[in-house]
Amino acid sequence: MKIGFIGLGVMGRPMADNLLGAGHELFVHRVKPVSQFLVDKGAKSVDSPKAAAEAADVIILMVPDTPDVEAVLFGDNGVAEGLTKGKLVIDMSSISPVATKGFAARIAELGCGYVDAPVSGGEVGAKNAALTIMVGGSEDDFARAMPLFEAMGKNINRVGGVGDGQTAKVANQIIVGLNIQAVAEALLFAKRAGADPAKVREALMGGFASSRILEVHAERMINGTFDPGFRIQLHRKDINLALEAAKQLNIALPNTGNVSQLMNAAIGQGDGDLDHSALIRTLEVMAGGEADQK
Repeated sequence: MKIGFIGLGVMGRPMADNLLGAGHELFVHRVKPVSQFLVDKGAKSVDSPKAAAEAADVIILMVPDTPDVEAVLFGDNGVAEGLTKGKLVIDMSSISPVATKGFAARIAELGCGYVDAPVSGGEVGAKNAALTIMVGGSEDDFARAMPLFEAMGKNINRVGGVGDGQTAKVANQIIVGLNIQAVAEALLFAKRAGADPAKVREALMGGFASSRILEVHAERMINGTFDPGFRIQLHRKDINLALEAAKQLNIALPNTGNVSQLMNAAIGQGDGDLDHSALIRTLEVMAGGEADQK
């Protein structure tokens, strides 16, 4: 397929690379030195989202937040200006489910399809084409997008209509955030109690507390290696989406609110660009100690 790909960040670069590897033709916007390799492999650089939409049949977005998606779609020289009837927009960013439905309606007025398909799996999953992809959209649009999803992910599920993919992603981020906090608290407890956190982790991996977070993120916490797979500031954005929706739904998410405050503190101490496993640094400071290495 001819694909316009907008958003060549930590996640977007390997996702675009996997699409190239699957034989698709890519038109990319805002190529920087770190993403020049995509052009070297055959992607074509264009000067605007509009140009990407004009050249492609399918346009994929992978940008940080709701306002970014809106700007790329509907701003000056945005995707909407380059669309013609029958094209498909796939938003793989993690944004507001409510805004997603509004964006989809505006794209539908142009005679084009819209799918929201946020992902989970971090940079490692993106590089290994092993992302979990949560999809909202019509069955026909999902079927059309499936070959592209298969080039980028392994666990691919259509949750329901437009917006339902984003709802699933918000739910995912609640679980991941709370689990990271739980693991960080457990390791801090073990360390302050005089046990070896690495040995404690090893013991817990064989029990009911075992999880992907304990496997991957706990190792980062123990080693003090926090190069971003997924930045704290981006995870906080997703957690705030959950809290905003909870307010609209009149439901309580008390522990989600708690992890949001921990993320606020982490960003306040300058850790917003670190991996979300670095939340343990904030707990260390709150406990009166010094944070582990960045």
